Amino acid sequence: QVQLVESGGGLVQAGGSLRLSCAASGVTFSSWTMGWFRQAPGKERDFVGRISWSRGSTLYADSAKGRFTISRENAKNTGYLQMNSLKPEDTGVYYCAVRPTAWGRRPNDFDFWGQGTQVTVSS
Repeated sequence: QVQLVESGGGLVQAGGSLRLSCAASGVTFSSWTMGWFRQAPGKERDFVGRISWSRGSTLYADSAKGRFTISRENAKNTGYLQMNSLKPEDTGVYYCAVRPTAWGRRPNDFDFWGQGTQVTVSS
């Protein structure tokens, strides 16, 4: 049973930083991907970025490039989303998700989801 537990959300002023964590348990796939998504009120869940757990390679949405960094710590089976230079439009609920195979960037590509953590960026 895959479980994902997120933490690290909060309220931050524009230009500030936050680091989200996603602790994964029960993941036994040989080549899997952790994705990060954001959902603003009344909007669809948008892709932020992903990391290949075995290779550590990453892919980012255009809105995240240069500001956000995804990493992972194998010993803790935990992924991180470091967000810098935050903007009010980054506000939303952030979700981590697991895809049992490589790649994927649509919500439907991912099978397991965390509970989400709220990030609010004030102007």
